[in-house]
Amino acid sequence: MKDKKQFDIVPEHIAFIMDGNRRWAVKRGLNKMMGHRKGADIFKIVVKSLSKIEGVKYASFFAFSTENWNRDPKEVKYIFDLVRELVGPNQDYFTKYNVKFNPMGDLTKFDEDLQEMIKETVEKTKNNTGLVINLAINYGGRDDIIHAANQLIKKGVKEITVENLKENLYSHPAPDIDLMVRTSGELRISNFMLFQLAYAELYFTEKNWPEFTEKELFKAIEEFGNRNRRFGGK
Repeated sequence: MKDKKQFDIVPEHIAFIMDGNRRWAVKRGLNKMMGHRKGADIFKIVVKSLSKIEGVKYASFFAFSTENWNRDPKEVKYIFDLVRELVGPNQDYFTKYNVKFNPMGDLTKFDEDLQEMIKETVEKTKNNTGLVINLAINYGGRDDIIHAANQLIKKGVKEITVENLKENLYSHPAPDIDLMVRTSGELRISNFMLFQLAYAELYFTEKNWPEFTEKELFKAIEEFGNRNRRFGGK
């Protein structure tokens, strides 16, 4: 892609906890659902921005957790309607920016049409060679680790190692996360990609996800470049 954005130091894998959609809407006297819709729009903008950054190869987005089923059923339905809009109609959008789509999480709980739509998007984008997008839906970090361990048991693996566990995580073949960004001012990781976050740099911003512009993204990456990553060393 032309006009790639360059930084001195870039994270190969960035993860986003897209928090604050509802708060953003309530602040403006809007229906909470409008916050999720705006958040979906921002997701597309961030994907486009990331595709322009030289060196960023993977981006993981926390869209719906295993705990989110406890929300109002109307809100849950609305979120999945948005996922349908993001995954199905935007297959050409992903291709335009050379993005490869990968879902993370237990898809068996979704309606069959959504499962098929997700599979179709995976198939249509599998040969794209640019940014890989991991979209976490019905995902939990603990469940990810348990799922990977069970996959190894099914394969008859006698010893679980860091490497073979990694190879069976939903995010495979993505490397460990370099930078995790959480919006809305919350200072926790909320059961997101626990194994992959082992040595990630954590970046928290007061901005709600619907306010997370390209400028905010670049600010997070610049901050990452100023960190001293020691990976347990001196």
